[in-house]
Amino acid sequence: MPKSKRDRPITLSKTKKKGKEHKESIVNSIRDAAEKYSSIYVFSFENMRNLKFKEFREQVKTTSRFFLGSNKVMQVALGRSASDEIRVGLHKVSKLLRGDSGLFLTNMPREEVESLFNKYEDYDFARTGSTTSEKVELLEGPLEQFTHEMEPFLRKQGMPVRLNKGVVELISDFVVCEEGKPLSPESARILRLLGMKMATFKLHLICRWSPEDFELYKEGLDESDVESA
Repeated sequence: MPKSKRDRPITLSKTKKKGKEHKESIVNSIRDAAEKYSSIYVFSFENMRNLKFKEFREQVKTTSRFFLGSNKVMQVALGRSASDEIRVGLHKVSKLLRGDSGLFLTNMPREEVESLFNKYEDYDFARTGSTTSEKVELLEGPLEQFTHEMEPFLRKQGMPVRLNKGVVELISDFVVCEEGKPLSPESARILRLLGMKMATFKLHLICRWSPEDFELYKEGLDESDVESA
């Protein structure tokens, strides 16, 4: 196996001392982990939920480690090119750290990792600004799922409602949200009241590195894209 290059000094300039020390600590932690674990994955995520991710991380903490944060810092830790990568081939991993992504370092077998990530998903209420997956429309008539005390609150959310003999009534059809459009704060509140969970927290594998090979998972990418990125 080629000699590790992780001991090269790393300098992060133009930051305050405390911030610089924190970043250097992350760099060193990633470099230590890169020596400890047998394979490294880049993954992306949708609709991140910190509590759910913490639970997911707990499942594999004895065999693996996650890193999330600044892509730039993680890239520096691994090496951005063949000339400064800490282990042979890791610059390919570095180039795929884009957008909402993270590192997963593990000693788990590849098949187990793929199964774990591909099967995992968790549903939650959509948040303000997220893109909705479907149109939700309420039809004119009684809304018996809501108590009469909620009528003023529903009106504040823009719903055309009134009380009719103590029952909340929609006086005309009302579109809560449109498919593919950003969710307003009012729409997010209404969906929560309706119990409609439209956000899916998912993790997607992008690539896998080991000392023996490198594999891309994301469709539409090949190694030439990584080399030229």
